[in-house]
Amino acid sequence: MTTAQQVPGQLSGNVLFYSKPEPLAKELHSKLGVKRMDGPFSFAKAGHAIPLTVGEFPLSAVTGPIIFVGDEKLPIAVMGLNSGENMFVKDDGTFESGIYIPAYVRRYPFVFANDDANKQMVLCIDRNAEFIVESGYDMPFFDEKGEPTEYTKNCIEFCNNFEIERQRTMGFVQILKDLDLFETKEATFTPANPDGTPGEPQRIAEYFGVSEEKLNALPHAKFIELRDNGALGQIYAHMHSLVGWDRLIALAMTKAAAEQPANVN
Repeated sequence: MTTAQQVPGQLSGNVLFYSKPEPLAKELHSKLGVKRMDGPFSFAKAGHAIPLTVGEFPLSAVTGPIIFVGDEKLPIAVMGLNSGENMFVKDDGTFESGIYIPAYVRRYPFVFANDDANKQMVLCIDRNAEFIVESGYDMPFFDEKGEPTEYTKNCIEFCNNFEIERQRTMGFVQILKDLDLFETKEATFTPANPDGTPGEPQRIAEYFGVSEEKLNALPHAKFIELRDNGALGQIYAHMHSLVGWDRLIALAMTKAAAEQPANVN
């Protein structure tokens, strides 16, 4: 289990949302804490594609598409059509009602980072988080003895559980790779011409997804193995989530129409 780091190490890697990660240390952060905010998710407004763990697939599938990206086939929750624009985070820093909030967002401002010098993971906070303050906080990071508070311990546990789920997700993706179930997919949108006829289809995104044809062609024993180890349910959650592209397109069109200036005769 990883705990608060007492001596800052050299960190590596760039992490979505975290602009100034610092290893959590009583020498640096004994007088800091987190203040409660009615809308704490303003930082997530820039996240149109958010990493997801496999255990979150069933809940996230209700919100929007779950796709796989990059050479590592990282699963992500698509929450917007344009880079840097999360369609489900309101201006007041809250999520729209009924939207699943990924654990990746909920763990902020905490994160694990690589300490290359010591070959270990260290717990960090994003010092630029708007709700980390030097006074007027509701939840301090350390108590008067310099020990992590109950709040910090709970956050450490959450991050540890997230890391376990991240490792489990890597194993799930490796199963799909080993079975050669991935294929390149496209999300497209067909606009209407002024006369009402269909226009030219437009490509919105290209990504990796599970091929239904390849899945159905698996040997019976492999299919049963996926069912028994729980992977099959997650695969179906991913596949069903892809209808969410239509929801995102509809939301984008509604937003664009609302932003159109009214015609003045």
